[in-house]
Formats: sequence, C-alpha cells, structure tokens
Amino acid sequence: MHVFLVHHGPAKPKDEDPKRPLSDSGREDVKRMASFLARSGVAAGRVLHSGKLRALETALLLADVLGPGKVVEESPTGIAPNDPIDDLFAAIDGWTEDTIIVGHLPFMSKLASRLITGNEDETVVHFKPGSVACIERGENGGGWTVQWFLRPELLGG
Repeated sequence: MHVFLVHHGPAKPKDEDPKRPLSDSGREDVKRMASFLARSGVAAGRVLHSGKLRALETALLLADVLGPGKVVEESPTGIAPNDPIDDLFAAIDGWTEDTIIVGHLPFMSKLASRLITGNEDETVVHFKPGSVACIERGENGGGWTVQWFLRPELLGG
C-alpha cells in the first residue's frame, strides 16, 4: 500500500486573498504534477484534504487525474498545519487502499517522519508547495519507506 503525502500547491498571499486559494502558477504546478504522476502509473483509491481551500483545490486537481470518479473528502482527523499527527497516524495503520493526503507544513513533514523513523521530529523529506512523497508499507518487514519524492521544479515548466 502507498500513501502519497502532498504539500498543497503554491497559494495566493493572505493579503491578496485571505482564503488563500491556489495561485495561477500553483494551479499549473499541480496540474503538471498530476499529469506526470498519471503517466508514471500512480493512482489512488482515496483522496483526503485538510479542508483549507488551497488543499481542497490541490486535492481536486490531483483526483481528477489520479483518482477519476473518486470522492475527494475532508480528512476525518485534523490535518491543519499545527494539528497533532497521532490520530491520522493511527488511522493509516488500518488502511488498505492507496491514498493521497493533501495538507500543510509542518503537519506533512511530521507525518512523513513519524511513518519512516517513528519520530516526528526527524526530518526525512523537505516539502515545498506542490511536493509529493510516496510512502510505501511493507518493504521493510511491514514498516514504511520512502519509495520516491518529487518537487514541481523537477518537472520544468
């Protein structure tokens, strides 16, 4: 099983729009990422987001390509920037389908670190807006490993 941890795409500054939707370049970054991932065979059975507009928009753009027909849903546990990761960490253990989780820093970094090392304060990847980390369960005796990590700037554009 794979969990795709996604830092939402670049958003408009708060002083420009307090709701902080994706910027035009952020929308293009996410579309490029979704297209690349689809060409690489990535698919997801479930797409979760934090409830914040920029995460929702990122989730919808990804789901349109990587999980067509799938419902995009707000995470049943809090995944806002400073929420504790314990509830989602525990929930992931029971999942059986590949899932995309779209959220924010520092939450996404802490979740990746906890899955990989058991310690949320150990940095394993440096997320930037639009980044995707593919975390895979099972390759190391049932634990989690980073299968790959990709930032939008690697895709050009």
